[in-house]
Amino acid sequence: MPLSPIDTASFRKIAMGIDRPEDVVVSVEGRVFASDHQCAVAEILPDGSFVRMGPQGGAPNGINMDRDGRILIANFGIYDRQEGPLQRFNPATGVHETLVSEVGGRRLTSANYPIMDRDGNIWCANSTHAETWPRALDGRADGFLFVLRPDGTCEIVAEGLKFPNGLALSADHRRLFCAQTSAADVLVFDVLPGGRLGPGVRYGPVLGQLAGPGLPPAREEDLGYTDGVGMDAEGNLWVCLPAANKVIAITPSGEKVTMIHDPSGEVVNHPTNVTWGGADLRDLYIGSIRAAYVLKGRSPVAGMALVHQA
Repeated sequence: MPLSPIDTASFRKIAMGIDRPEDVVVSVEGRVFASDHQCAVAEILPDGSFVRMGPQGGAPNGINMDRDGRILIANFGIYDRQEGPLQRFNPATGVHETLVSEVGGRRLTSANYPIMDRDGNIWCANSTHAETWPRALDGRADGFLFVLRPDGTCEIVAEGLKFPNGLALSADHRRLFCAQTSAADVLVFDVLPGGRLGPGVRYGPVLGQLAGPGLPPAREEDLGYTDGVGMDAEGNLWVCLPAANKVIAITPSGEKVTMIHDPSGEVVNHPTNVTWGGADLRDLYIGSIRAAYVLKGRSPVAGMALVHQA
């Protein structure tokens, strides 16, 4: 099915008043959850309201689910000068636990986004060890990816990355895609047996310009800081560009297609993640780093079912 741009007027604002809803995850039963800095996670109800669940603590950023319906939470601690561990919250029991707080003797300060594969490996990005937000995007290559395997072992599997951010898996779970925010691109890694990764290579084109000292001036709509990514059922990789108020897709042939663009930011305001849900996996949810709401609309293409939706 060909990709077609989505009219921003078709989106509905839900969960009004939520606190920094970076990401959304939808269970196989259709329950919708979003990041919220006031709790472990917020559940968005069918009428568009939301209920906060679990204890406050940390800075929930990217979220996902495991095969048992428990919510995986990456905490981006740099915002509040806190730790940045990978946690898990069970909405059925209320149990909230820390899974990983350090890897290989390196403390997690900015866990960003988790995803589970069909073998039970949890892959997660730690974006940076910078102490403040302005320094985090200065081009430093201190980010890494780590894996938590089903046997409980945890290991850094890729490092020297420029602010690794959102993650997505290919349909066969043999490739892992990772946005590099301060490189304005996406890397792809072969997933190897035993929960390991091959070398990362750029996937698709550079997605825009960067800003800062020594760089040429750039219009907001041309900024390419990549954030969350998501794979649809046709093999298109959707990439959020929050500074440009834009979501693009990289097709399997490497073409860049603009799916959503809101220059005004009145509706699509600093989009950070895309998530699919609904019976046909065409309900599209968009999180934000700045807006106090989540967007819900319809996607021209179904999303790829994640491990907890299969």
